[in-house]
Amino acid sequence: MKRLALQATLCLALLALGACGSTTGDRVASGAGIGAGAGALGGWAFGSPLTGALIGGAVGGAAGGLTDQNQIDLGKPIWR
Repeated sequence: MKRLALQATLCLALLALGACGSTTGDRVASGAGIGAGAGALGGWAFGSPLTGALIGGAVGGAAGGLTDQNQIDLGKPIWR
């Protein structure tokens, strides 16, 4: 049960934060970064941080690329 709750929390965080920025490239980059970080933490909890980071980065990048600026916009990225 604990594992499922952690996975659900990480997925919700990924979806909520996976698309920061105004351009598609910004959202892909920030989504991949946030997803990789969340995935690494989740993977670390289960003994495989690299796998978690790879999966989280891919899912976060995809979430960022598939969203529109009007769907999720948390402001200007820090690198701009």
